[in-house]
Amino acid sequence: MTETGELRMGTTAGRWVLITTVLGSGLVMIDGTVVNVALQSIGTEFDAGFTALQWTVNAYTLTLASLILLGGSLGDRYGRRRVFLVGVVWFALASLLCGLAPNVETLIAARALQGVGGALLTPGSLALISASFHGPDRAAAIGAWSGLGGIAGAVGPFLGGWLVEWTWRAVFLINLPLAALIVVVALRHVPETRDPDSAPGLDVPGTVLAVVGLGALTYALTGLGETGPTPALLAGLVAGLLALAAFVVVERRSRHPLVPPALFANRIFSAANAVTLLIYGALGAVFMLLVLQLQTVSGFSPLVAGSALLPVTAVMLVFSSRAGALAGRIGPRIPLTVGPLVSAVGLLLMLRIGADADWVLHVLPAVLVFGAGLALTVAPLTATVLDAAPDRYAGSASGVNNAVARAAGLLAVAVVPGLAGISGADYTDPAAFSAGFRTAVMIGAGLLVVASAVAYALIRREPETAGPGERVLIEECTHCGVTAPQVHPAR
Repeated sequence: MTETGELRMGTTAGRWVLITTVLGSGLVMIDGTVVNVALQSIGTEFDAGFTALQWTVNAYTLTLASLILLGGSLGDRYGRRRVFLVGVVWFALASLLCGLAPNVETLIAARALQGVGGALLTPGSLALISASFHGPDRAAAIGAWSGLGGIAGAVGPFLGGWLVEWTWRAVFLINLPLAALIVVVALRHVPETRDPDSAPGLDVPGTVLAVVGLGALTYALTGLGETGPTPALLAGLVAGLLALAAFVVVERRSRHPLVPPALFANRIFSAANAVTLLIYGALGAVFMLLVLQLQTVSGFSPLVAGSALLPVTAVMLVFSSRAGALAGRIGPRIPLTVGPLVSAVGLLLMLRIGADADWVLHVLPAVLVFGAGLALTVAPLTATVLDAAPDRYAGSASGVNNAVARAAGLLAVAVVPGLAGISGADYTDPAAFSAGFRTAVMIGAGLLVVASAVAYALIRREPETAGPGERVLIEECTHCGVTAPQVHPAR
């Protein structure tokens, strides 16, 4: 049993831990984006309506967003390697069920189970690094984990497009050999660590209310876009809002809250999470619809459509650390004001993507500009969240920010298509889908403009000097952006 970090970078043992954790977090990162490329093929095989495609995306995000904070606490309490491995095995079995699903209902249920596995292994991957490595090597290991994770995120949609050319089921079945490799390596080479004193209790009531609240709200908002108001949907909407209100009350009274209320007493922290909600809401909805637009309207293959996300991640890999350094010198307000506006311009350029779209002339400029805005935004946003939180809440603050981003994508995928008039079999009708896509892009651009305004009005903190360890955690935030901000360990 390892209680404190003993491993060093450059050693064989250190490399094994790094490889294991990168592969584990890569499973979740890839699955968060790769399914978008497969949606058209899934819908065609199962003759599914657009609501079913929304749930194929959202079932995974729902359980992941609701349970990710609990997953970190379980690792501290019962052993980080143990919970990480349970998450990997759970994720693999759920992936198998996805790959063998005989109907869309089974696929949606299996996607929800995938999210549970992801919530167990995602916080565990970084917690293992934080607990296993020695002093200065810890920061270097986290930086390497971040960069390699960013590469996994970049490869995901492209890999998904290639696999969908064969069968959409391969998108899920490819997880099985990777999960088996992770389990073997972790059992042989990754030491167990736990910190029972840091997690004396688990907030089970809060977790249940979060799942029920987000689930009921997602059900209602998705259905409203398809059928309009019905008694069942209105009841779901009310139930979701009441459950989330009860969640706030429980968190205020809990001895071990998932979300420490003291965090949101800080104006900067609250503002940064509002910006996160708006940015990742725009990102989640538009990127889901963009891949469908490229296939349904522009006629691109899944491989080419999936490659549209590569430039976004590539730009972030190159420029995120520079944006973090810039924010360290001038403060986060300017990057967080300008970045969303640049991304909004990128979205507006997507209006040029139509039936006769050329990948180089129409798609590439839009995603490059959008990625540039994200690169300018994400690292300063993560830094602002961490800087606003007291040291004892650093891990919780990062986890909350990650959960907010995932919840934003969840709700946006539920709401935006309905507002844009996309429903039923529209994803198979180029004319109908193209009109809805244009409306959704405008909504996404509007969310980004509001995010910029919130940042300008409420985030005024001056730049602060970071130590060497913090610089790796903040300036090199390359792992985050496409699906959610990076989860950081407590410092």
